[in-house]
Amino acid sequence: MAAEHAHSYFDDAQGIAYGATMAAFGIAILTHLGMITGQTAGLAILIAYVSGWPFGAVFFVVNLPFYWFGYRRMGLRFTLKTFVAVGALAILSALMPRWISFADLNPAFGAILFGLVSGSALLAIFRHGASLGGIGILALYLQDHTGLRAGKTQLMFDAVLFLVALFVLPWVTVAWSALGALVVNLVIAINHRRDRYVAT
Repeated sequence: MAAEHAHSYFDDAQGIAYGATMAAFGIAILTHLGMITGQTAGLAILIAYVSGWPFGAVFFVVNLPFYWFGYRRMGLRFTLKTFVAVGALAILSALMPRWISFADLNPAFGAILFGLVSGSALLAIFRHGASLGGIGILALYLQDHTGLRAGKTQLMFDAVLFLVALFVLPWVTVAWSALGALVVNLVIAINHRRDRYVAT
């Protein structure tokens, strides 16, 4: 069945390009509102807020240690595609503020819009055999080698990340950020199902 849905190189390129662009748009929304999200992107945003360093550069560097885990768990093809997706997001997130700006953006709607946009971005990237790196890869690796469920690892990481964020950001901002992260996870959970879509 997987062979029937195999992607060409062009398919993968446009899927990853779409995903990286939408993810960068999501980051533009999030950082405009001063919010964070979960996983590696959230860690990079928090570091960027505290240090003043650009998100794109921080996100690219933070992901570097995880490629080894990706190679061991998913293989070379996945790792190379992920490297391209992460690099594209890093570049596009630096360029996006030059292309768009927000005169007014309601925090509640912004959090939901971020979740919808980022969820669609991740779906596109996942369906083309890549990821945006980070904790998800490590979680799968640990699941294989220790038996600790990947979902629990990701949940624990996000819980610590949002707890730390409370010492940096107003609690209301963290609360809206949690809403955005929830929407992202709901979009993926509802739409990323192997019984509905299989691709290589």
